[in-house]
Amino acid sequence: MDFYGFGKSKAERPLTLYDYADGIQEIIDAYGMKEVVLVGHSFGGRVAILLASRFKSVKGMVLVDSAGMKPKNTLKKSMRKLKYKLRKAFGLSTSMCGSEDYRALDEVMKVTFKNVVNLYLEDLLPKIDCPALLIWGRRDKDTPLYMAKRMKRGIKDCGLIILEGGHFSYLDDYATFLAVLESYFKDICN
Repeated sequence: MDFYGFGKSKAERPLTLYDYADGIQEIIDAYGMKEVVLVGHSFGGRVAILLASRFKSVKGMVLVDSAGMKPKNTLKKSMRKLKYKLRKAFGLSTSMCGSEDYRALDEVMKVTFKNVVNLYLEDLLPKIDCPALLIWGRRDKDTPLYMAKRMKRGIKDCGLIILEGGHFSYLDDYATFLAVLESYFKDICN
């Protein structure tokens, strides 16, 4: 399935993370699923965290290089924010500000992007009652390993597997990823 604004699914208006979670819950309800195991990579991990914190129908969750944790403030990030604020204050164009991903979006998705990336989920982690597995790339620069370690501390029943890869660790080491996923499903579904 496509998230709104991704693939062939359009976003007609700016969305929030709650809109995405509600859309997935609608699919779960439409198919009459009573128990689900969620697997989410990056942005999909955000959606999975929100769903698992809200619904008891989530039996298990696998987060792969998941987003949702507040990043450490680095000098580089501080300088980018300052550059944006100064350009805006002086009435200069800010079109070159923001990430490459952000700049490629249409206006509706730019607002959606800001809504999503500025919502941090640390407070939801203790509300997750299902067993969770984190699979992370050791060299992930988008959602660094320190985020996985913070997630692991925040979720009651949680394990962490570290793969030799980056933000797409499931592709970088797909054989190990599939073996870990298969083992998790055997444990959770029996």
